[in-house]
Amino acid sequence: MTYAPYEIVGRDRPSRWLVTCDHAANTVPDFVGGGSLGLSETDMRRHIAYDVGAAGLTRALAEALDAPAILSNFSRLVIDPNRGEDDPTLLMKLYDGTIIPANRHAGPAEREARLNACYRPYHAALADLAARQPDTVILSVHSFTPQLKGRPPRPWQVGILFAADERLTAPLIARLEQEGDLCVGANQPYGGHLPGDAIARHAIDHGRLNALVELRNDLIGETAAQTAWAMRLAPVLQAALADTGL
Repeated sequence: MTYAPYEIVGRDRPSRWLVTCDHAANTVPDFVGGGSLGLSETDMRRHIAYDVGAAGLTRALAEALDAPAILSNFSRLVIDPNRGEDDPTLLMKLYDGTIIPANRHAGPAEREARLNACYRPYHAALADLAARQPDTVILSVHSFTPQLKGRPPRPWQVGILFAADERLTAPLIARLEQEGDLCVGANQPYGGHLPGDAIARHAIDHGRLNALVELRNDLIGETAAQTAWAMRLAPVLQAALADTGL
């Protein structure tokens, strides 16, 4: 079976929303280290390899919003699609205290091969989906670990990340805070966006409304929880979009 670096679900759904999941999978294609980065199965199931629970949440949100979704099919440790091509963390050699053996000595040729096989096809497909209608709204779905090694626990259940464009994120944060029982982080557990990242490339550079939503991954580890969060978030997202008047 031919390797595919991304998956699209609901391509023909009519919603102006486009749901994206940059870190959906922990897949290591055969052409990278024979299908292994040299890490244990335990490490490959950790947040360092992908966004735990984000793929299921993405699928459920896309269905609830009647929207298409695109999900990556390669580990962020193979090459990170949520970084610009000139970002030094595009190909990580060390992450949260773990050395990535297959990346330790990866040079420019290996980097270019992974860009051509994984990163660039994913972004080309995302660009095509985003251009399918003039008023596309990009919803980028991620998850975060409850605690990094040697760092304090992260109390937030939901984080909303933003930088230059707060047209959608400001009303979204307000709506989530009105729920009353959520610990919501504005640019938490980390801040904003990076130059050349997926939101910058496909939303901000084109003037598209956008939001990057982070769920703490211990809350979305199971399918039922992913569905429940999607059912909760979808009407809040729709209300926030209506609040923009755009």
